[in-house]
Amino acid sequence: MKKYLFINGEWIEPKYYTELSSPYDERIIAEIPAATPEEVESAIRSAFQATTTMRKMPSHQRATILENLTHLLEKRKDEAARIIAMEAAKPINTAKIEVERTIQTYKFAAEEAKRIYGETLPMDAAPGGEGRVAYTVHEPLGVVAAITPFNFPMNLVAHKVGPAIATGNTVVLKPAAQTPLSAYFLAELCKEAGLPDGALNVVTGSGSVIGDILVKDERVQKISFTGSHAVGLQIRNKADLKKVTLELGSNAAVIVDEHVNVEKVIPRCVSGAFAFQGQVCISIQRVYVHEKNYEKFVKGFVEATEKLKLGAPLDPETDISALISPKDVERTLDWIEQAKQYGAEVVTGGIREGNILQPTILTDVDPSAKVSCQEAFAPIVIINRVQSVEEAIDAVNDSRYGLQAGIYTENIHTALKASSDLHVGGVIINDIPTFRVDHMPYGGVKESGVGREGIKYAMEEMTEMKLVVINKNE
Repeated sequence: MKKYLFINGEWIEPKYYTELSSPYDERIIAEIPAATPEEVESAIRSAFQATTTMRKMPSHQRATILENLTHLLEKRKDEAARIIAMEAAKPINTAKIEVERTIQTYKFAAEEAKRIYGETLPMDAAPGGEGRVAYTVHEPLGVVAAITPFNFPMNLVAHKVGPAIATGNTVVLKPAAQTPLSAYFLAELCKEAGLPDGALNVVTGSGSVIGDILVKDERVQKISFTGSHAVGLQIRNKADLKKVTLELGSNAAVIVDEHVNVEKVIPRCVSGAFAFQGQVCISIQRVYVHEKNYEKFVKGFVEATEKLKLGAPLDPETDISALISPKDVERTLDWIEQAKQYGAEVVTGGIREGNILQPTILTDVDPSAKVSCQEAFAPIVIINRVQSVEEAIDAVNDSRYGLQAGIYTENIHTALKASSDLHVGGVIINDIPTFRVDHMPYGGVKESGVGREGIKYAMEEMTEMKLVVINKNE
């Protein structure tokens, strides 16, 4: 199966191709364009030329296009889920959940397209302002470069494309090298939904080629990137005065207080740790359990983990499938070995089965071990005991990252203290840090990034404010 570039509403045969392999069994599933600098330039030019059309398009029309997109995706959601499962090795049931969330995300974008409000200002509050009326409007930036990761190849694309269309911007989308099929599927649906030619362009290939061009081109006014800290830092350093949103990952933690019913929370925590093989920015990587609950929690967590089924992504019984690449399996095994050398115990897992890593639980992990202080992005969770919530909060904050954190507690004062003291972008009380619905503000502090996603909040970052002042005295 060959795929073409999507530029200016047309499928363009590329000069070069590369093979796309399944992460699960490494069979070739498609031939994907490897865009040249000239082809990327064509995509940017197309997006730039379409900015006038999108800027002048009334909000109700943009909303209608997004509504059409949701209806088309709803009709083809089984096909969409299979695409995700094939290219990302995401278990099919998890892929179906992602598609449902993607539909919701575009619905939110359609609704918010009609709610782009400014405000009036009381100019006579200052001497000299008498007789004047002022108001603000929010206008589109122009061309948005969306650079997306493999782990949510439809929904994280929706979090960039949806707000961009809703605000009247145009997009050049560069999906992850492993998950381009979802992006081409989206392009097909957007064209059918009535999106003007050039408003969405999809280019695939080397990030070092495409990314640099997108980041440096003066016609691109906004970069929205989800991925590694190293790449995000390069983007920010090269982006000049462009607006930038960076979602750069985490080593998310959850705290379990002493009076919590651990039997009730363990299934939720296991899901948060191992869904999609732990390849989620807010996947539970660290668990800090009060010493009074520790032994019971670990025992129950291990029992629940060992019931998870490993297998092919298209098998509806599969809970855990392959990591995105063999190199990631090798890397995580090295990290596990390092943790053991630092004194950690592997209580279950830590074994490779093809490109699958068995769900792995480590205890007594040194905070300097990579499985604790770096982003694992794998089915690995550490469980350490603490003597108090204060100790746990200090451990959570002892991190380069700060995306989201969770705390289970029966004490409202403890919950409010945690919400104040945890240095993260989002505190989830009595739930896991992996919780996300698609209209909430989402983003982190420290090395977890800058800016916020969540449709309304992403839209704010894809517009610029203009002030209008009318002198009624003349």
